[in-house]
Amino acid sequence: MTARWPERLPTHGRFDYSPITRRPDHAWPNGARLAVYIGFNIEHFAFGDGLGACIGPASPQPDVLNHGWREYGNRVGAWRCLELFDALALPTGALVNTALYDHCPELVQACVARGDELIGHGHSNAERQGAWDEAHERALLSRCRERMQRESGQAPAGWLSPWISESAVTPDLLAETGYGYTLNWCHDDQPVRMRTRGGGSIWSVPYPQELNDIPMIVGRLMDARDFSAMVIDNFDEMLEQSRAQPLVMGLALHPYIVGQPYRLRHLRTALAHLARARDRGDIWFTTPGAIASHMQRLAADRPADFA
Repeated sequence: MTARWPERLPTHGRFDYSPITRRPDHAWPNGARLAVYIGFNIEHFAFGDGLGACIGPASPQPDVLNHGWREYGNRVGAWRCLELFDALALPTGALVNTALYDHCPELVQACVARGDELIGHGHSNAERQGAWDEAHERALLSRCRERMQRESGQAPAGWLSPWISESAVTPDLLAETGYGYTLNWCHDDQPVRMRTRGGGSIWSVPYPQELNDIPMIVGRLMDARDFSAMVIDNFDEMLEQSRAQPLVMGLALHPYIVGQPYRLRHLRTALAHLARARDRGDIWFTTPGAIASHMQRLAADRPADFA
């Protein structure tokens, strides 16, 4: 019997294929061609249960070694990072677990006081949402949004799932619960409009899985000096590429990793490089929400280009 292959593979149906070389042109604010943002992940993990990045082999619970290493980020690392961001006058998109409001509300308050954008990042990074049923997932998205509005005075416009975990309906639920963009997808260097059920849409703002300290430093055991050089090289190359078309570069940071003093020293070098480019007017240093809002305005003004 002759094997029969399907003509088309299964697809998500959220967006069509579009080569980066054939996109409508536009500029970011002030005529910039490259938009840059920091995704600052501040997270809380259950003690004795659930998921979490590890500095050493996972032990039977309670895993004090790995839990304590992650908690360093909230007690020390995040504050050192905020001091660095302040010194360079850099805004961030703060990706917030709502469990922080119970554990260390001062840290979220510090981000609000800086004027950072707050982005929904689940209740805790000890759990994944992708395996939950639709009602449970909808409740998570709604409750996180409502609590951030109540506690910090701003409802998040964007969402990054803990561990980038999605169900088949996550983009639909995000649109239906009031979110305007997602950071879950890492498939492009420009924002992409994603279709949702019922004829709606949501923006996908590029979020990095390479320019990200967890996969690079924890996963691939990259040295902090090399990670800093990687950030600079990535930026310089994207700045050159952006002469032809507008691009987005995100940098994902976790304070229990880059907030360690010897790593922070090298992060300081990389961020100073970006700040100098901002001061020269070469880039738009911004937040994911500002990028999504800019794209929404462009789509309203040029619907044929950004359908």
